[in-house]
Amino acid sequence: MDDAPYGTRDKRGDWKPLKRIEYPPVFIWPARPLKFLRWLFGYPGFILPWNLFYAAAATVLWFALTPPLETMREFSAGWLLYLLARNAVITLLFFGAFHLRLYVRKRQGTSFKFNGKWPATGNPAFLFRTQTVDNMVWTLASAVPLWTAYEALTLWAFANGYVPFVNFAEHPAYFAAVMLLVPVWRDLHFYLVHRLLHWPPLYHAVHKLHHNNVNPGPWSGLAMHPVEHLLYFSCVLIHWIVPSHPLHAIFNLVHAGLAPAPGHVGFDKLVVGRDQAIDTHSYDHYLHHKYFECNYADGVVPLDKWFGTFHDGSKEAQEAMDRRFLERARKQAEKRARREAKTG
Repeated sequence: MDDAPYGTRDKRGDWKPLKRIEYPPVFIWPARPLKFLRWLFGYPGFILPWNLFYAAAATVLWFALTPPLETMREFSAGWLLYLLARNAVITLLFFGAFHLRLYVRKRQGTSFKFNGKWPATGNPAFLFRTQTVDNMVWTLASAVPLWTAYEALTLWAFANGYVPFVNFAEHPAYFAAVMLLVPVWRDLHFYLVHRLLHWPPLYHAVHKLHHNNVNPGPWSGLAMHPVEHLLYFSCVLIHWIVPSHPLHAIFNLVHAGLAPAPGHVGFDKLVVGRDQAIDTHSYDHYLHHKYFECNYADGVVPLDKWFGTFHDGSKEAQEAMDRRFLERARKQAEKRARREAKTG
């Protein structure tokens, strides 16, 4: 599938989509109910394809690959190690499938690839000087264990009645509503944590590790410092407060655990046929990795737009971001000058 009708490629080989990034028709006035319904149920949209996939994966995990709640009333090495192995296998299969197809076999070459270069090698910023190895180590040695720890604690709390429980049979409408709202909560939680991690002391101590991936690939998605993993997977703690079901908690964690793969895949589309492709919806986050201080969130709630950090990929947005950077630099220079005047 040719990417030329969908974007432009510069002299460095970097590809840029023609279509601007847009927020979905949710927080708009006047309301557009038909457009909202098309986005909610249409393809591509809110449910299809990705959120339905994560919800389906969580459902399979809960019904077929999670120990009974009675088993998890007491901590034991057996079920804890089982959950750890289960999550590691899921991660290897899902992240590995993207990496194998796009970066090992290179089935679509650089078609729809934002950055014309491939993952870095010989770079001292990465463990073993290799980006992919570095990313896999942080993912499997830190992300998966901490994801599992949050999951185990939450399931243990459900099993012992320490958190409010809701059953589908008794409250089907509420149950379905919580499932729909999990991705919205993930968006809000991610934004808040992400902005916190860009506070300079935390950025340099913690978040910089993730931003070493200026040219991200699928394994970059969960390549984070353990402190960032602690904050990132804390999204599941909402289920300790809001009445919900273990399936909701697993969906929340599966979404947090798997969504970073397509979100960092480095390609705008996954070509699946001669004239067919699946949108990854990853360009907004690619721009965040490229420019660092824009597009802190990825989803439904237009937080970046409200707080002036939205970059839609256009020339106008680039100019607005440059003006914001210049204004901040000017204010910092003025502060330094005032300090020097006082000390002088």
